[in-house]
Amino acid sequence: MNEADTCREYVVPRLRDAGWDTGLSSFTEQHTFTDGRIVVVGEKATRRPRKRADYLLRYRRDFTIAVVEAKAEDLSPGSGMQQAKEYAEILGLKFAYSTNGHGIVEHDYTTGQEREVSSFPTPDELWRRYTASTGLDDAVTQERLLEPYRDVPDKASRYYQEIAINRTVQALLQGKKRVLLTMATGTGKTYVAFQICWKLWQSGWNASGAPRKPKVLYLADRNILIDDPKDRTFTPFGDARHKIENGQVVKSREMYFAIYQSIAQDENRPGLYREFPADFFDLVIVDECHRGSARDDSNWREILDYFSPAFQLGMTATPLRDENRDTYDYFGNPVYQYSLRQGIEDGFLAPYRVHRVVSTYDAAGWRPEAGQKDRYDREIPDKVYGTSDFERTVALRARTKAISKHLADFMAKTDRYAKTILFCVDQEHADEMRRALGNANADLVQQHPNYVCRVTADEGDIGRSHLSDFQDVERQTPAILTTSKLLTTGVDVPTCKIIAIARQVNAMTEFKQIIGRGTRVRDEFGKLHFSILDYTGSATEKFADPEFDGTPTQVTIVDIDDDGDVTGEEVVDGEDTDDGDGEVVTHPVVDDDDTPARRSKYYVDGGQVEIAAHLVYELDAHGNQLRVVKYTDYTADQVRTLDMSADEMREAWADESRRKEIVEALGERGISLDQLLEVTGQADAEPLDVLCHLAFCAPIVTRRERADRVRRDHGAFLGQYGDTARAVLDALLTKYADHDVDQLKLPEVLHVPPISDFGNVPEIIGHFGGGAALRSAVTDLQSLLYAQ
Repeated sequence: MNEADTCREYVVPRLRDAGWDTGLSSFTEQHTFTDGRIVVVGEKATRRPRKRADYLLRYRRDFTIAVVEAKAEDLSPGSGMQQAKEYAEILGLKFAYSTNGHGIVEHDYTTGQEREVSSFPTPDELWRRYTASTGLDDAVTQERLLEPYRDVPDKASRYYQEIAINRTVQALLQGKKRVLLTMATGTGKTYVAFQICWKLWQSGWNASGAPRKPKVLYLADRNILIDDPKDRTFTPFGDARHKIENGQVVKSREMYFAIYQSIAQDENRPGLYREFPADFFDLVIVDECHRGSARDDSNWREILDYFSPAFQLGMTATPLRDENRDTYDYFGNPVYQYSLRQGIEDGFLAPYRVHRVVSTYDAAGWRPEAGQKDRYDREIPDKVYGTSDFERTVALRARTKAISKHLADFMAKTDRYAKTILFCVDQEHADEMRRALGNANADLVQQHPNYVCRVTADEGDIGRSHLSDFQDVERQTPAILTTSKLLTTGVDVPTCKIIAIARQVNAMTEFKQIIGRGTRVRDEFGKLHFSILDYTGSATEKFADPEFDGTPTQVTIVDIDDDGDVTGEEVVDGEDTDDGDGEVVTHPVVDDDDTPARRSKYYVDGGQVEIAAHLVYELDAHGNQLRVVKYTDYTADQVRTLDMSADEMREAWADESRRKEIVEALGERGISLDQLLEVTGQADAEPLDVLCHLAFCAPIVTRRERADRVRRDHGAFLGQYGDTARAVLDALLTKYADHDVDQLKLPEVLHVPPISDFGNVPEIIGHFGGGAALRSAVTDLQSLLYAQ
């Protein structure tokens, strides 16, 4: 029997006999648990196959405990074990099984033993082994761990979310006072936090052991990080929710939300948090916990210290780094980590390209002329100003215009309505950029006055309205938002395709938050990848953690003239102190002053600047950064990996189905034939010839030369047909020469001019003596086209 027959006839009955289809325990057959890695080919994107397990064994609906891989009965029972182990490790499972329907092999991660077994273990047997290995020996604790998730319409838990939820709940139930989750931006940390709270709330867990619902405090440093979870994700908690604000203390609820600023101590307030008893909360959830609350010298840290009797869960998107080491020292190692790299590999997160765009001012610096004065008649101190000075010490309008024009041109080549966030130095800079981008897109602004908007703390409700419209997947505008720091975290824009950075980003943690605005995937809106445009040169330096981030998905150097037009192109391989809501921030480290009222800059309106270079870093299809080589050299290497000679490629290319396989194989390696012809300047050539030229140094022949060669050298082939049939074949050669080999597809080509001019389909077939004869003639014609 093949694998499908083996599953149906043997595996399913044996699982049922073991009790996996009765009561609360069950199995899921042919379970797909990833979306398939997105591979970007030129400007298009495709997905690789999804990972799919033959069977997942669930002790309860929301607690998967084992994976089973089945193979055909003529294979050995353990032939699927390697695959089963791979899936078990991805899914965080302790038991893996391989079977051919007759024999069964078990790998037990709790003991490290692999053995043949006579039957699948029962659910209770497997659960006993699991709880014994983890120390979950209390029945009440076990039931709380198995409490089902809250059903959320149109949203099923992804495998990594299930792992994060269950591991966190298990750690809390086992008495771990501080727990850390590290999950890349866009992977659903808020959803995970909600399900953790739901399980604990429904099961009646609390820190005191009293018969009551737990009291939870959800902490963050921005209102947007609090309001969205409270008003959306946590709505099933109903009236149990309460936001602590305006200095009011309410103690009659269970689910509390607050920003540090509203409860922390400052020069005007003693600290509202002290109005609550230290043991009031059972669980404190700290969202974006890397943003200062765990620092020893932070006045926000005293809130966590005060509520030390509570269990505390920290959530962050950034792995361990020097600048956030205090977070990991405080919470400990994460109970689970799901990286950006893994999210991209699974197809849940979008791959990205990093464009490094450097102006002449950024490359060489800017120095004022002797005695030069600024817009307000102030003499500018004589020195060389660099990127770190721009928009902080000196504001250069020419640089702002150059960046705006480049960004507008970039969008014009791809999608002028692509949702774009531009991060600026401060709120004033964001306004200057808004104006410059509006002028660079005046035709669209004329149609859509809010095509470009600034969203910073100063806008208040107006800015929040623009942000809401920007997040709406059904609205085209605003297409571009300029901001300073308000949108670095907590803003979910599923269709955001461009992240532009016009200010230096010194902290790795902040950089990860910024790029996280673009990692969401929305297939139905064509959002499968995104671009990062770095106008300072600093962003490319922040991809220093390939294990967590992966690496960008090609390197293109673009030179432009003084007007920002492209003149040449070669494809080659501190803490955030703006709370975004106008409230006082009390971080221990101040990064910069985002107050535009004080004139602390020199404003220079004149001068000229151009973009000196534009480099694009991409991942290849294997998730590795392309070497700094020409795209053509990379293509040549990938063609040679097909293990075909030039003659073998020509023979395969003549066959439509085999040609399709080659094109798909190259596509999986990140090679677009259209892009290749454009890069090489060989629009009239047959892609086959360009590929063979790059890989095997074969000469390039145009399509027209191939067609003329058939007419000249193969008169005997054409002469065997009557006048009309011969004219049809000649017309097909002309269509091939003018377009490509796809013009020879049957029967589609029979319905379009000039072939259709020879009559309807039956009449054309009649000139060849039947459908089989026509197909044979076209097949032979293709073979002659690709013959040496």
